[in-house]
Amino acid sequence: MVISSIFRQNIVLILLLLVCTIANGNDRVNPYNKNLNSILESFNELENLHIFPDSTSKFKNTVKEVYPTFPDLVYEYKVAAIGKLSPIDFDYNPRVRRYIDIYSIERREQVSQILGLAELYFPLFDEMLDKYHLPLELKYLAVVESALNPLAVSKTGAVGLWQFKINSARMFNLTVNSYVDERMDPIKSTEAACQYLQYLYKIFNDWDLALAAYNTGPGAVRNAIIRANGETNFWKIYDFLPEAAQNYVPAFIAAAYIMNNASNHNIEIIKPIITYTKTDTVMIAKPTDFTTISKELDIPIEIIRFLNPVYRRDFLPDLGKPITLWLPANKIEPFLKKEQAIYNTKIDKVNFHDVLANSGSTDGKIKVQYKVKSGDYLHKIAIGYGCTIDDILIWNPTADDNLSKGEYLTIWVDKKVYQRIQENSVDSLKTGTNQQ
Repeated sequence: MVISSIFRQNIVLILLLLVCTIANGNDRVNPYNKNLNSILESFNELENLHIFPDSTSKFKNTVKEVYPTFPDLVYEYKVAAIGKLSPIDFDYNPRVRRYIDIYSIERREQVSQILGLAELYFPLFDEMLDKYHLPLELKYLAVVESALNPLAVSKTGAVGLWQFKINSARMFNLTVNSYVDERMDPIKSTEAACQYLQYLYKIFNDWDLALAAYNTGPGAVRNAIIRANGETNFWKIYDFLPEAAQNYVPAFIAAAYIMNNASNHNIEIIKPIITYTKTDTVMIAKPTDFTTISKELDIPIEIIRFLNPVYRRDFLPDLGKPITLWLPANKIEPFLKKEQAIYNTKIDKVNFHDVLANSGSTDGKIKVQYKVKSGDYLHKIAIGYGCTIDDILIWNPTADDNLSKGEYLTIWVDKKVYQRIQENSVDSLKTGTNQQ
Protein backbone atom coordinates (compact mmCIF):
# COMPACT_ATOMS: atom_id res chain seq x y z
CA MET A 1 0.00 0.00 0.00
CA VAL A 2 1.33 3.47 -0.88
CA ILE A 3 1.35 5.94 2.00
CA SER A 4 1.04 9.59 1.07
CA SER A 5 3.81 12.01 2.05
CA ILE A 6 1.38 13.99 4.21
CA PHE A 7 0.42 10.85 6.10
CA ARG A 8 4.09 9.99 6.64
CA GLN A 9 4.74 13.49 7.95
CA ASN A 10 1.89 13.18 10.40
CA ILE A 11 3.20 9.80 11.61
CA VAL A 12 6.64 11.30 12.17
CA LEU A 13 5.19 14.24 14.08
CA ILE A 14 3.10 11.96 16.31
CA LEU A 15 6.15 9.82 17.10
CA LEU A 16 8.18 12.88 17.93
CA LEU A 17 5.47 14.21 20.21
CA LEU A 18 5.41 10.89 22.02
CA VAL A 19 9.08 11.20 22.85
CA CYS A 20 8.92 14.83 23.95
CA THR A 21 11.12 15.57 26.90
CA ILE A 22 9.98 17.05 30.17
CA ALA A 23 12.66 19.49 31.23
CA ASN A 24 13.09 21.53 34.33
CA GLY A 25 12.72 25.23 33.57
CA ASN A 26 16.41 25.84 34.11
CA ASP A 27 17.73 22.80 32.24
CA ARG A 28 16.98 23.51 28.59
CA VAL A 29 16.71 27.24 28.35
CA ASN A 30 19.67 29.38 27.41
CA PRO A 31 20.68 31.66 30.26
CA TYR A 32 19.00 35.04 30.24
CA ASN A 33 21.65 37.56 29.29
CA LYS A 34 22.11 41.18 28.37
CA ASN A 35 21.88 40.48 24.65
CA LEU A 36 18.17 39.72 25.06
CA ASN A 37 17.27 42.71 27.22
CA SER A 38 16.17 44.99 24.39
CA ILE A 39 13.68 42.40 23.14
CA LEU A 40 12.36 41.23 26.52
CA GLU A 41 12.31 44.63 28.20
CA SER A 42 8.61 45.09 27.39
CA PHE A 43 7.74 41.78 29.07
CA ASN A 44 8.93 43.20 32.38
CA GLU A 45 6.44 46.05 32.16
CA LEU A 46 3.32 43.88 32.09
CA GLU A 47 3.18 43.63 35.86
CA ASN A 48 2.84 47.41 36.03
CA LEU A 49 -0.48 47.28 34.17
CA HIS A 50 -2.28 45.88 37.24
CA ILE A 51 -5.16 44.59 35.09
CA PHE A 52 -4.73 40.86 35.60
CA PRO A 53 -6.41 38.74 38.29
CA ASP A 54 -4.53 37.38 41.28
CA SER A 55 -4.37 33.98 39.56
CA THR A 56 -0.94 35.00 38.28
CA SER A 57 0.37 34.30 41.77
CA LYS A 58 0.27 30.59 41.01
CA PHE A 59 3.43 31.10 38.93
CA LYS A 60 5.27 32.86 41.72
CA ASN A 61 4.32 30.43 44.46
CA THR A 62 5.51 27.32 42.66
CA VAL A 63 8.83 26.12 44.06
CA LYS A 64 9.77 23.91 41.14
CA GLU A 65 7.95 23.43 37.87
CA VAL A 66 8.51 21.19 34.88
CA TYR A 67 7.63 22.26 31.38
CA PRO A 68 7.21 20.33 28.15
CA THR A 69 9.98 20.77 25.60
CA PHE A 70 10.29 19.04 22.25
CA PRO A 71 12.99 17.90 19.83
CA ASP A 72 14.15 20.46 17.29
CA LEU A 73 12.38 18.60 14.49
CA VAL A 74 9.01 19.22 16.14
CA TYR A 75 9.69 22.93 16.46
CA GLU A 76 10.91 23.07 12.88
CA TYR A 77 7.77 21.31 11.67
CA LYS A 78 5.44 23.63 13.57
CA VAL A 79 7.29 26.80 12.54
CA ALA A 80 7.20 25.64 8.93
CA ALA A 81 3.45 25.07 9.26
CA ILE A 82 3.01 28.75 10.07
CA GLY A 83 5.21 29.69 7.12
CA LYS A 84 3.14 27.63 4.68
CA LEU A 85 0.26 30.03 5.17
CA SER A 86 2.32 33.22 5.02
CA PRO A 87 4.47 35.13 2.51
CA ILE A 88 6.91 35.72 5.39
CA ASP A 89 9.79 33.24 5.67
CA PHE A 90 9.49 31.34 8.94
CA ASP A 91 12.87 29.68 9.37
CA TYR A 92 13.93 27.58 12.32
CA ASN A 93 17.43 27.53 13.81
CA PRO A 94 19.14 27.66 17.23
CA ARG A 95 18.56 31.41 17.49
CA VAL A 96 14.81 30.89 17.10
CA ARG A 97 14.94 27.97 19.55
CA ARG A 98 16.57 30.24 22.12
CA TYR A 99 13.51 32.51 22.08
CA ILE A 100 11.05 29.61 22.03
CA ASP A 101 12.66 28.35 25.23
CA ILE A 102 12.51 31.79 26.79
CA TYR A 103 8.83 32.27 25.91
CA SER A 104 7.79 28.75 26.89
CA ILE A 105 9.86 28.42 30.08
CA GLU A 106 11.32 31.61 31.56
CA ARG A 107 8.54 33.97 30.54
CA ARG A 108 5.51 31.70 30.82
CA GLU A 109 3.59 34.06 33.11
CA GLN A 110 3.97 36.99 30.74
CA VAL A 111 3.04 34.83 27.74
CA SER A 112 -0.16 33.84 29.56
CA GLN A 113 -0.97 37.52 29.99
CA ILE A 114 -0.07 38.31 26.38
CA LEU A 115 -2.47 35.60 25.23
CA GLY A 116 -5.19 37.39 27.19
CA LEU A 117 -4.28 40.76 25.69
CA ALA A 118 -4.24 39.19 22.22
CA GLU A 119 -7.97 38.59 22.49
CA LEU A 120 -8.36 42.36 22.76
CA TYR A 121 -5.91 43.53 20.13
CA PHE A 122 -5.49 40.82 17.49
CA PRO A 123 -8.96 41.37 15.94
CA LEU A 124 -8.02 45.06 15.50
CA PHE A 125 -4.61 44.15 14.07
CA ASP A 126 -6.10 41.64 11.63
CA GLU A 127 -8.61 44.18 10.37
CA MET A 128 -5.97 46.86 9.83
CA LEU A 129 -3.42 44.50 8.25
CA ASP A 130 -6.10 43.25 5.89
CA LYS A 131 -6.98 46.84 4.97
CA TYR A 132 -3.39 47.37 3.82
CA HIS A 133 -3.13 43.90 2.20
CA LEU A 134 -0.31 42.91 4.55
CA PRO A 135 0.44 39.43 5.95
CA LEU A 136 -1.73 38.81 8.98
CA GLU A 137 1.22 37.19 10.77
CA LEU A 138 2.69 40.67 11.23
CA LYS A 139 0.44 41.01 14.27
CA TYR A 140 3.00 38.95 16.19
CA LEU A 141 5.42 41.84 15.74
CA ALA A 142 3.55 43.75 18.45
CA VAL A 143 4.26 40.89 20.87
CA VAL A 144 7.98 41.49 20.37
CA GLU A 145 7.64 45.27 20.35
CA SER A 146 5.46 45.87 23.39
CA ALA A 147 4.18 42.53 24.79
CA LEU A 148 0.79 43.99 23.71
CA ASN A 149 1.04 46.64 26.41
CA PRO A 150 -0.50 49.89 25.11
CA LEU A 151 1.33 51.83 27.83
CA ALA A 152 4.77 50.39 27.03
CA VAL A 153 7.65 52.87 27.02
CA SER A 154 11.14 51.67 26.16
CA LYS A 155 14.43 52.99 27.51
CA THR A 156 15.03 54.64 24.15
CA GLY A 157 11.72 56.52 24.26
CA ALA A 158 9.70 54.28 21.92
CA VAL A 159 6.04 54.22 22.97
CA GLY A 160 2.86 52.18 22.62
CA LEU A 161 1.84 48.87 21.09
CA TRP A 162 4.05 49.43 18.05
CA GLN A 163 6.86 51.34 19.78
CA PHE A 164 7.11 54.54 17.76
CA LYS A 165 9.67 57.18 18.68
CA ILE A 166 8.45 60.75 18.54
CA ASN A 167 10.00 61.70 15.18
CA SER A 168 8.77 58.49 13.53
CA ALA A 169 5.28 59.18 14.90
CA ARG A 170 5.24 62.59 13.24
CA MET A 171 5.95 60.99 9.87
CA PHE A 172 2.54 59.35 10.19
CA ASN A 173 0.76 62.41 11.60
CA LEU A 174 0.36 60.97 15.08
CA THR A 175 -0.23 63.77 17.57
CA VAL A 176 2.26 63.89 20.42
CA ASN A 177 2.19 66.70 22.94
CA SER A 178 2.48 67.07 26.69
CA TYR A 179 -1.04 65.73 27.32
CA VAL A 180 -1.95 63.56 24.31
CA ASP A 181 0.15 60.80 22.77
CA GLU A 182 -1.45 59.02 19.82
CA ARG A 183 1.42 56.54 19.74
CA MET A 184 -0.58 54.91 22.53
CA ASP A 185 -3.84 54.99 20.60
CA PRO A 186 -4.40 51.34 19.57
CA ILE A 187 -6.23 52.20 16.35
CA LYS A 188 -4.13 55.12 15.11
CA SER A 189 -0.80 53.52 16.04
CA THR A 190 -1.75 50.25 14.35
CA GLU A 191 -2.61 52.09 11.15
CA ALA A 192 0.73 53.92 11.33
CA ALA A 193 2.56 50.62 11.84
CA CYS A 194 0.85 49.15 8.79
CA GLN A 195 1.84 52.15 6.69
CA TYR A 196 5.44 51.89 7.87
CA LEU A 197 5.67 48.13 7.28
CA GLN A 198 4.18 48.59 3.82
CA TYR A 199 6.79 51.25 3.08
CA LEU A 200 9.68 49.10 4.33
CA TYR A 201 8.57 46.14 2.23
CA LYS A 202 8.55 48.38 -0.86
CA ILE A 203 12.19 49.19 -0.14
CA PHE A 204 13.48 45.63 0.39
CA ASN A 205 10.84 43.34 -1.17
CA ASP A 206 11.64 40.91 1.64
CA TRP A 207 9.73 40.59 4.89
CA ASP A 208 12.68 39.53 7.05
CA LEU A 209 14.60 42.61 5.95
CA ALA A 210 11.52 44.80 6.41
CA LEU A 211 11.14 43.49 9.97
CA ALA A 212 14.80 44.14 10.73
CA ALA A 213 14.40 47.66 9.31
CA TYR A 214 11.34 48.25 11.52
CA ASN A 215 13.62 47.68 14.48
CA THR A 216 16.83 49.37 13.43
CA GLY A 217 15.90 51.58 10.46
CA PRO A 218 16.31 50.97 6.71
CA GLY A 219 19.74 52.61 6.64
CA ALA A 220 21.30 50.01 8.95
CA VAL A 221 19.85 47.17 6.87
CA ARG A 222 21.15 48.73 3.64
CA ASN A 223 24.61 49.03 5.21
CA ALA A 224 24.49 45.39 6.30
CA ILE A 225 23.65 44.33 2.74
CA ILE A 226 26.63 46.33 1.43
CA ARG A 227 28.98 44.81 4.01
CA ALA A 228 27.70 41.34 3.11
CA ASN A 229 28.68 41.87 -0.53
CA GLY A 230 25.13 42.38 -1.71
CA GLU A 231 23.53 39.42 0.06
CA THR A 232 19.83 40.02 0.76
CA ASN A 233 19.04 36.97 2.88
CA PHE A 234 18.54 38.01 6.50
CA TRP A 235 20.59 35.14 7.89
CA LYS A 236 23.48 35.92 5.52
CA ILE A 237 23.63 39.57 6.60
CA TYR A 238 22.95 38.66 10.23
CA ASP A 239 26.51 39.29 11.45
CA PHE A 240 26.53 42.75 9.88
CA LEU A 241 23.35 43.97 11.58
CA PRO A 242 23.13 45.81 14.92
CA GLU A 243 22.65 43.40 17.82
CA ALA A 244 19.02 44.42 18.44
CA ALA A 245 18.10 43.68 14.83
CA GLN A 246 19.91 40.33 14.99
CA ASN A 247 17.63 39.26 17.84
CA TYR A 248 14.52 40.80 16.34
CA VAL A 249 13.60 38.36 13.57
CA PRO A 250 14.30 35.21 15.66
CA ALA A 251 12.16 36.72 18.45
CA PHE A 252 9.37 37.41 15.94
CA ILE A 253 9.39 33.85 14.59
CA ALA A 254 9.41 32.43 18.11
CA ALA A 255 6.54 34.76 19.10
CA ALA A 256 4.47 33.48 16.18
CA TYR A 257 5.24 29.93 17.27
CA ILE A 258 4.31 30.39 20.94
CA MET A 259 1.12 32.32 20.19
CA ASN A 260 -0.02 29.41 18.03
CA ASN A 261 1.26 26.58 20.24
CA ALA A 262 1.00 27.82 23.81
CA SER A 263 -1.32 24.97 24.80
CA ASN A 264 1.34 22.43 23.83
CA HIS A 265 3.52 23.97 26.53
CA ASN A 266 0.72 23.97 29.11
CA ILE A 267 0.55 27.78 29.03
CA GLU A 268 -2.93 28.95 29.96
CA ILE A 269 -4.58 32.23 28.99
CA ILE A 270 -4.83 34.84 31.72
CA LYS A 271 -7.43 37.38 30.67
CA PRO A 272 -7.45 41.00 31.87
CA ILE A 273 -10.11 41.84 34.41
CA ILE A 274 -11.59 44.31 31.90
CA THR A 275 -12.27 43.80 28.19
CA TYR A 276 -13.33 46.26 25.51
CA THR A 277 -16.57 44.35 25.00
CA LYS A 278 -17.53 45.43 28.52
CA THR A 279 -16.67 49.10 27.98
CA ASP A 280 -18.35 52.16 26.55
CA THR A 281 -17.47 55.79 25.94
CA VAL A 282 -18.50 59.19 27.20
CA MET A 283 -17.57 62.59 25.83
CA ILE A 284 -15.63 64.84 28.19
CA ALA A 285 -16.47 68.52 27.84
CA LYS A 286 -14.14 70.03 30.44
CA PRO A 287 -10.65 69.28 31.79
CA THR A 288 -10.46 66.69 34.55
CA ASP A 289 -8.08 64.05 35.79
CA PHE A 290 -8.03 60.29 36.26
CA THR A 291 -7.69 60.57 40.04
CA THR A 292 -10.99 62.43 40.35
CA ILE A 293 -12.79 60.00 38.05
CA SER A 294 -11.29 57.05 39.93
CA LYS A 295 -12.51 58.36 43.30
CA GLU A 296 -15.97 59.45 42.15
CA LEU A 297 -16.74 56.26 40.23
CA ASP A 298 -14.79 53.81 42.40
CA ILE A 299 -12.66 52.54 39.51
CA PRO A 300 -9.00 51.56 39.99
CA ILE A 301 -6.91 54.20 38.27
CA GLU A 302 -4.95 51.42 36.51
CA ILE A 303 -8.12 50.43 34.64
CA ILE A 304 -8.69 54.02 33.50
CA ARG A 305 -5.09 54.23 32.29
CA PHE A 306 -5.33 50.93 30.43
CA LEU A 307 -8.55 51.93 28.67
CA ASN A 308 -7.28 55.43 27.87
CA PRO A 309 -3.56 55.12 27.13
CA VAL A 310 -3.60 58.12 24.78
CA TYR A 311 -3.86 60.61 27.66
CA ARG A 312 -0.55 61.37 29.32
CA ARG A 313 -0.10 62.52 32.91
CA ASP A 314 -3.47 61.03 33.95
CA PHE A 315 -5.12 64.21 32.69
CA LEU A 316 -7.88 64.97 30.17
CA PRO A 317 -7.04 68.38 28.67
CA ASP A 318 -9.16 71.06 27.04
CA LEU A 319 -8.66 70.50 23.31
CA GLY A 320 -11.35 72.95 22.29
CA LYS A 321 -13.80 70.14 21.60
CA PRO A 322 -15.27 67.18 23.51
CA ILE A 323 -12.85 64.25 23.84
CA THR A 324 -13.49 60.55 24.33
CA LEU A 325 -13.13 58.70 27.62
CA TRP A 326 -13.43 54.91 27.80
CA LEU A 327 -14.99 53.47 30.95
CA PRO A 328 -16.37 50.12 32.11
CA ALA A 329 -19.92 49.91 30.74
CA ASN A 330 -21.42 49.70 34.22
CA LYS A 331 -19.82 53.05 35.13
CA ILE A 332 -21.32 55.10 32.30
CA GLU A 333 -24.57 55.89 34.11
CA PRO A 334 -22.79 56.82 37.38
CA PHE A 335 -20.51 59.12 35.39
CA LEU A 336 -23.45 60.91 33.76
CA LYS A 337 -25.02 61.42 37.19
CA LYS A 338 -21.79 62.77 38.69
CA GLU A 339 -20.44 64.54 35.61
CA GLN A 340 -20.79 68.09 36.93
CA ALA A 341 -19.37 67.13 40.31
CA ILE A 342 -16.35 65.60 38.53
CA TYR A 343 -15.81 68.76 36.48
CA ASN A 344 -16.19 70.97 39.57
CA THR A 345 -13.66 69.04 41.64
CA LYS A 346 -10.51 71.06 42.14
CA ILE A 347 -7.44 69.33 40.77
CA ASP A 348 -4.79 69.47 43.47
CA LYS A 349 -1.25 70.07 42.34
CA VAL A 350 1.60 68.54 44.28
CA ASN A 351 3.96 71.29 45.47
CA PHE A 352 7.38 71.37 47.06
CA HIS A 353 6.00 70.97 50.57
CA ASP A 354 4.04 67.85 49.52
CA VAL A 355 7.18 66.35 47.97
CA LEU A 356 9.22 67.15 51.07
CA ALA A 357 6.58 65.62 53.35
CA ASN A 358 6.74 62.40 51.33
CA SER A 359 10.53 62.20 51.41
CA GLY A 360 11.91 58.87 52.56
CA SER A 361 8.93 56.84 51.36
CA THR A 362 9.78 53.20 50.63
CA ASP A 363 6.37 52.08 49.35
CA GLY A 364 6.73 49.70 46.41
CA LYS A 365 10.50 50.15 46.34
CA ILE A 366 13.47 47.82 46.56
CA LYS A 367 16.27 48.28 49.07
CA VAL A 368 19.86 48.40 47.83
CA GLN A 369 23.18 49.18 49.49
CA TYR A 370 25.32 51.61 47.53
CA LYS A 371 29.08 51.75 48.06
CA VAL A 372 30.38 55.31 47.79
CA LYS A 373 33.06 55.81 45.13
CA SER A 374 35.68 58.47 44.70
CA GLY A 375 34.09 61.64 43.35
CA ASP A 376 30.59 60.78 44.56
CA TYR A 377 28.34 63.39 46.17
CA LEU A 378 24.70 63.30 47.23
CA HIS A 379 23.17 65.04 44.20
CA LYS A 380 25.06 62.75 41.81
CA ILE A 381 23.90 59.60 43.62
CA ALA A 382 20.32 60.87 43.88
CA ILE A 383 20.14 61.60 40.15
CA GLY A 384 21.56 58.18 39.31
CA TYR A 385 19.09 56.34 41.52
CA GLY A 386 15.92 58.32 40.86
CA CYS A 387 15.52 59.87 44.32
CA THR A 388 16.34 63.13 46.11
CA ILE A 389 18.99 64.05 48.63
CA ASP A 390 16.19 64.42 51.19
CA ASP A 391 15.31 60.76 50.59
CA ILE A 392 18.93 59.68 51.05
CA LEU A 393 19.36 61.65 54.28
CA ILE A 394 16.19 60.16 55.77
CA TRP A 395 17.22 56.62 54.77
CA ASN A 396 20.70 57.28 56.19
CA PRO A 397 20.33 59.43 59.36
CA THR A 398 24.07 59.50 60.03
CA ALA A 399 25.03 60.59 56.51
CA ASP A 400 25.88 64.15 55.48
CA ASP A 401 27.48 65.98 52.57
CA ASN A 402 30.93 64.70 53.52
CA LEU A 403 30.82 61.22 52.01
CA SER A 404 33.70 58.83 52.52
CA LYS A 405 34.89 56.45 49.84
CA GLY A 406 33.90 52.91 50.72
CA GLU A 407 31.01 53.75 53.04
CA TYR A 408 27.60 52.24 52.28
CA LEU A 409 24.34 54.12 51.80
CA THR A 410 20.88 52.57 51.97
CA ILE A 411 18.84 53.58 48.94
CA TRP A 412 15.31 52.55 47.99
CA VAL A 413 14.66 52.40 44.24
CA ASP A 414 11.68 51.62 42.02
CA LYS A 415 11.59 48.50 39.86
CA LYS A 416 12.76 50.23 36.68
CA VAL A 417 15.85 51.64 38.37
CA TYR A 418 16.53 48.28 40.01
CA GLN A 419 16.36 46.47 36.66
CA ARG A 420 18.74 49.03 35.16
CA ILE A 421 21.15 48.50 38.05
CA GLN A 422 21.07 44.74 37.54
CA GLU A 423 21.60 45.01 33.79
CA ASN A 424 24.54 47.37 34.17
CA SER A 425 26.12 45.18 36.89
CA VAL A 426 27.14 48.18 38.96
CA ASP A 427 30.16 47.21 41.06
CA SER A 428 29.17 49.56 43.87
CA LEU A 429 25.88 47.73 44.43
CA LYS A 430 26.12 45.47 47.47
CA THR A 431 22.65 43.97 47.84
CA GLY A 432 19.20 44.33 46.39
CA THR A 433 17.11 41.72 48.07
CA ASN A 434 14.64 43.58 50.27
CA GLN A 435 11.36 44.78 48.85
CA GLN A 436 8.23 46.29 50.28
